[in-house]
Amino acid sequence: MADPSSYRPKPGEIPDSPGVYKFRDEHHRVIYVGKAKSLRQRLASYFQDLAGLHPRTRTMVTTAASVEWTVVSTEVEALQLEYSWIKEYDPRFNVKYRDDKSYPYLAVTMNEEFPRVQVMRGHKRKGVRYFGPYGHAWAIRDTVDLLLRVFPVRTCSAGVFKNAARTGRPCLLGYIGKCSAPCVERVSAEEHRELAEEFCDFMAGRTGTYIRRLERQMTDAAEEMEYERAARLRDDIGALKKAMEKNAVVLADATDADLIAVAEDELEAAVQIFHVRGGRVRGQRGWVTDKVEAVTTADLVEHALQQLYGEETGDSVPKEVLVPALPDPVEPVQEWLTGRRGSIVSLRIPQRGDKKSLMETVQRNAQQSLALHKTKRASDLTTRSRALEEIAEALDLDSAPLRIECYDISHLQGDDVVASMVVFEDGLQRKSEYRRFQIKGFEGQDDVRSMHEVISRRFRRYLSEKERTGEWADGELKDGEPKDGELKDDEGRPKRFAYPPQLVVVDGGQPQVAAAKKALDELGIDDIAVCGLAKRLEEVWLPDDGDPVVLPRTSEGLYLLQRVRDEAHRFAITYQRTKRAKRFRASPLDDVAGLGETRKQALIKHFGSVKKLRSATIDQICEVPGIGRKTAETIAVALAQAAPAAPAVNTATGEIMEDEEPGTTAGSSQEPVSAGTSDERRGQET
Repeated sequence: MADPSSYRPKPGEIPDSPGVYKFRDEHHRVIYVGKAKSLRQRLASYFQDLAGLHPRTRTMVTTAASVEWTVVSTEVEALQLEYSWIKEYDPRFNVKYRDDKSYPYLAVTMNEEFPRVQVMRGHKRKGVRYFGPYGHAWAIRDTVDLLLRVFPVRTCSAGVFKNAARTGRPCLLGYIGKCSAPCVERVSAEEHRELAEEFCDFMAGRTGTYIRRLERQMTDAAEEMEYERAARLRDDIGALKKAMEKNAVVLADATDADLIAVAEDELEAAVQIFHVRGGRVRGQRGWVTDKVEAVTTADLVEHALQQLYGEETGDSVPKEVLVPALPDPVEPVQEWLTGRRGSIVSLRIPQRGDKKSLMETVQRNAQQSLALHKTKRASDLTTRSRALEEIAEALDLDSAPLRIECYDISHLQGDDVVASMVVFEDGLQRKSEYRRFQIKGFEGQDDVRSMHEVISRRFRRYLSEKERTGEWADGELKDGEPKDGELKDDEGRPKRFAYPPQLVVVDGGQPQVAAAKKALDELGIDDIAVCGLAKRLEEVWLPDDGDPVVLPRTSEGLYLLQRVRDEAHRFAITYQRTKRAKRFRASPLDDVAGLGETRKQALIKHFGSVKKLRSATIDQICEVPGIGRKTAETIAVALAQAAPAAPAVNTATGEIMEDEEPGTTAGSSQEPVSAGTSDERRGQET
């Protein structure tokens, strides 16, 4: 725990100007970003008596080891720079909104020659028109199904489109009139794009034009006694009106506005947003956040505005934004929103009428969202803090372990040995920093040796990066200039291995703990605590103790260690199963007629590998349950004819798959490969 007075700027150093400031920890990671109208007054508020600070602010300033700032000309520039730095550094003490679920959008790919209507999630792409978000993907599909009879825009994938163009036959939607079939040139690219633009106009709320036009066409067709055409137009009008009815009118005069409501308690806050376009609710979304800093409702609203409109421009920013509390001061935020839209944006609190009534509805949704989130969440911030304190007390640590890394070994009878590394910060998963390892230097069920190998490679990497970049001391490098931001590798990727944990947890008992401690001792690392959690009795083992530490079954600390251990086990076994599946897909046994998946797995389990099976006799193959002599002879012939040196090809990706993935061979004296390789890649699940 750092003393804030040790890095407090000298009197007169801090300018009395608008700006943005960053607090960094002892490893030079940015842990908090803030803006201020007066940097001098704002930063002075952090360096007062610790007893007078909010508990979360006190935790932040005692975790920090340095502070720096950047002066800007206006508060609007400070707002924009604060948003950019929060996106870049992801500081753990800043408010970070998390979607309470992944919301789908209705997207029209106007950046393609033949625009496509589809459901999209995730980051928005340039040149794509988005509508929503919607609560469920089926709601989008229902709306699209109704509109395709009027606006028959392409909805097929690129593969289906190319195949139809090659064969000269459209898909089913083309035959039933729900696609204009540009793939077989029923319409030109220009005509299809015009259909897509009309579809977008209708979804944007300009519905009256098309309804009136179809009604005129229906009347004309009836007068000319083209009754079938009039009936089709009547059905089209009905489909459009049915699609419109799915979004009831909530505000008169075709209002375009976003309504933001906040529900909060001492620990968490939930934000709900209703997107109203053309007077109708076109989308809804929600966020939740831990209140890791001392924030007011106005601060939460300001952070929500930054997240909602930080990367939006033009009509994506509405003319009016209704909020429960105005940021202080409100003028820079309103000016920033106006700049994002390109025209005046009104930011205000609704006082009466329909808008106030709708805001009350949004507020009720926010309250329900917070209640639902709290019932789903395993523990709140207070519980997590108590869990970390209990772990520190049980393991006799100097302070709570804010960063915990857990390691687990997984294999199938000694084959495909892999390891996982998961990271928890402040008691929460940090999936972007997960890693997975291949263990190749030896075979067999030697979890102890595998654990020694993984710990050695991970922390040898930490020491090599630390040595190359220099140790952080008083905010500067010993052998270089101060670095801005995280450590980077040669390709610009963050060097996550440069950050050491306060606690290493291994899945296992005393042998695995001893192996991990030995690896750290060999590297000269003595400031990282090690413990193990044995599955059998959930006992916590320390390196030099003959008896385990037994935490109460109701202990929050034990519960957190179990979650960490179980996550490492899940991540390891997922990777191991992926490797095993590749091996099965590339197996020569796939070519043996009548040999199913169950018997293939029985053969691999019995012999350990295809290589050993290939060298087995027919009598030895017959020893496997379910394998008769005739089947054994067929297997022997198939393996003899197979070319063992020929690489297998992944039919999904077209990539060559070798018997073992590229990477380092094992051995405690080897250097680990870079975190960006297949040996130690980021922990993103597939």
